[in-house]
Amino acid sequence: MTAFPEDFNLADYFLFDRVQEGKGDKVALRFGDRSWTYADVAERSGAFANYLVDSMLSPEERVYIVLSDVPPFAWSIFGILAAGGVLTMGNPIAPTDDLVYVLGYVRAAVLITTPQVAAAIAPSLAELPHLREILLVPEAATGEDVEVHVPRPEELANLGRHSKRVDSLHKAIERGRTLQPRMPSIKRDDPAIWLFTSGSTGRAKAAMHSHRDFAFNTEVYAKRTVGYRESDVSVSVPRLFFGYATGTNLWFPFAVGATVGLFSERPTAESVANAIARYRPTIVTNVPTMLGKLLDLDEERRTKGEPGLDLSCVRFHLSAGEALPEQLMRRFIGRFGGEVYDGIGSAEMFHIYCSNRPGDVMPGSLGRAVEGYQLAILPEDASGAGAPQLPRGEIGVLWVKGDSVAHGYFQDREKSWKTFHGHWCRTGDLFSIDERGYLWFQGRADDLFKVGGIFVAPREVEDCLLAHPAVSVAAVIPAEDMGLTKPKAVIELRPDARPRIATPDGKKALAAELKAHVQGKLSKHKYPRWVVFVDDLPKNDRGKVDKKTLGEREKRGELREE
Repeated sequence: MTAFPEDFNLADYFLFDRVQEGKGDKVALRFGDRSWTYADVAERSGAFANYLVDSMLSPEERVYIVLSDVPPFAWSIFGILAAGGVLTMGNPIAPTDDLVYVLGYVRAAVLITTPQVAAAIAPSLAELPHLREILLVPEAATGEDVEVHVPRPEELANLGRHSKRVDSLHKAIERGRTLQPRMPSIKRDDPAIWLFTSGSTGRAKAAMHSHRDFAFNTEVYAKRTVGYRESDVSVSVPRLFFGYATGTNLWFPFAVGATVGLFSERPTAESVANAIARYRPTIVTNVPTMLGKLLDLDEERRTKGEPGLDLSCVRFHLSAGEALPEQLMRRFIGRFGGEVYDGIGSAEMFHIYCSNRPGDVMPGSLGRAVEGYQLAILPEDASGAGAPQLPRGEIGVLWVKGDSVAHGYFQDREKSWKTFHGHWCRTGDLFSIDERGYLWFQGRADDLFKVGGIFVAPREVEDCLLAHPAVSVAAVIPAEDMGLTKPKAVIELRPDARPRIATPDGKKALAAELKAHVQGKLSKHKYPRWVVFVDDLPKNDRGKVDKKTLGEREKRGELREE
């Protein structure tokens, strides 16, 4: 039984308790050659909480952080939680319209962001009556000074008519150091964080979580399942605004007194490799696409006679966000060593609730249920968690039960009723569970498409393509052929295979080879009728292959087999 006292604040649980435990001098954050101890982060977080309370931030008012992975992200989060605010987070490179939409949707009272983002939203300030204050953080490359005053952008010069304040976060913290307002009393079930998940319309919707949700998952997953340690150093490919990384690369390390390495640049194979070389992490939060990219970069360097990548420091990589093909996992471990713990989580449950783990890795599966969570495979038409479960091995919709389940979606009762059923959450993903309790991903119900009246799961075809020695990344989408739907494969090649498509004849030959490869392993209706080669598949802000963008490109006729 994992229980928490009624008076409970995540800022204490993740940060201030480390100082009380005597870990104040331990390095908590590294950013290039700069570092901050737990005492440093706690001092800045406490001063910022003072500022927010003095500025009349009411309990449960929302604060929106839109930053890259810089240290002020950390003390902003803990200051907001300590002050009783509700944390929301966004991507600084998201389209301006999307950021403005979320600011209005959550009715954010405070925005913490860069001058560039603030300037971009300036024309829309009249649409944001709840927004009272914008606090600015410098746009900093890794290792640059992030604790400086940031001047107001010219675009925000005429704010009087909008009743908004603009200042730098650094100055707000300086002011907070001179204040001693009383912190609000926070309960374990008070609202703490809203995590965003995509809706069918493409607009973000917020899954509303309380303080205990995050502590529960930290105890059962981070500490008991994969085993974070005080001696660990962590680095992340996904950015901190994404709940997967907020957990694995800030909250989980802080919960045990470990060290977090941050880099603010866009995650590429080169920037991730540089971060690993700089910080020598023992834990890397990863995604399958980047695992493949690191293998490609290593191969390119060794082909040129340069040293390959050294990942010997890494105890384990975490993988989530999209399916990890068994072939890719075996290649990665065979080259770099260590382990990869693939798992599945969601914004609705905060984090990973089913995972591979030390001493228990089943390649190709998503492992077994994390302690404290219960899984059930139900028919697609099941209207509640009490429906009869499908027999082991049969494919159905995954339902999950656990103490980190969200309260619901903000302003979307219809979707909440369909997704949340008391302690249970309907994921919408198709899975099977075998006799030993291992979970196997079969795709999302809305990803399936019919070919000749028979369903095709893109994941199965993609896994087959990835088993071919020329393929680095594969995405399978539906395409039209004389009014009929057929599979189309969009392929990134491994470095040593790219010369094969240098000529039209070579491209045609390799496309035919890949089609035959799938035909030889899967049912005939599943093989891709077209194979399109691209230099780089589009990725969304979670690092996953963006099939929505691929579908749009397909409709515009941009994905043609030559």
